[in-house]
Amino acid sequence: MFAQLFAVRKKLDTKQRVYISILSFLLPLMIWSLVSYVPFLWHTKVQITAPGDVSYFSEGMLVDRELFNKELKAASAEARVLPEGYRTNPIYLPAPHEVATALYTAFTTEPLRRNENWLHESLWESIQVIFWGFMISSILGVPLGILAGTYDVFSRLFEPFIEFFRYLPAPAFGALAVAILGIHEAPKIAIIFIGTFFQQVLVVSNTTRKLDPSLLEAAMTLGAKRLSLLFRVVVPGIITHLFKDLRILLGWAWTYLIVAELIGASSGITWFITQQARYKNFDNVYAAIIIIGIIGLTTDLILAAIGRRIFPWEKGTARA
Repeated sequence: MFAQLFAVRKKLDTKQRVYISILSFLLPLMIWSLVSYVPFLWHTKVQITAPGDVSYFSEGMLVDRELFNKELKAASAEARVLPEGYRTNPIYLPAPHEVATALYTAFTTEPLRRNENWLHESLWESIQVIFWGFMISSILGVPLGILAGTYDVFSRLFEPFIEFFRYLPAPAFGALAVAILGIHEAPKIAIIFIGTFFQQVLVVSNTTRKLDPSLLEAAMTLGAKRLSLLFRVVVPGIITHLFKDLRILLGWAWTYLIVAELIGASSGITWFITQQARYKNFDNVYAAIIIIGIIGLTTDLILAAIGRRIFPWEKGTARA
């Protein structure tokens, strides 16, 4: 059994893959639970249940353990009423059950201010930003990447500048995007575009270059012309790998979302997270972050299922 699990470049059977995939989520959850529920691991604070004769303590207050022990010793030495409390984590690390509850209550709790959005409204605005930013990036980036990977002239024309520009951090263009596009959704979409477009061109061009040269040679021997070679050989030859590249690049778009929504914005999931952190509702903060991960993972699984549907030969190759 052990030898089978660690066999080099040998795929696990279906049950093993499912169990280990589940374990990849359970391990972080176990660590989080240990830190949250086992007092001697990382309970750095004491929550006051009875302040005793310590004037600045109040019920529900969180204080450092060192300070609590110091006041406890002083009160004991002076025969005053002793403060009481129990060890707990800092407020910014809620326990798993608190976050699990917040995954429901965050959707059902009305915002504190009338001008603030509900969680589902914030999520919908962020999804739209991701969609349009990545859509525009793909419409422009995929064709340029295919051209650069197929023709050396386009490679020399596009890639040197793109190689330079991709090292420029997208957030650096935030102020400029707001100045040109205003303070609504457009600058967010622009940051998503800048963060993914240049990487997209290079990834797609690299994928295109990996096409088997014998396919091109065979097509040219049979009399394929330039456009026919591009649309009937190159694009069909890389389409499955291109689809996988876009799935990965979509994940990059989500990583730029937080940065994009910090720029001149008062809506979106980042605004919701910022506001909840300001109110010290860290269970809602963790819940919102987890929801982003759930949406991203669900999207990727849906795209993977679509890929298996429209590229059935790729599925057969993977099993072989």
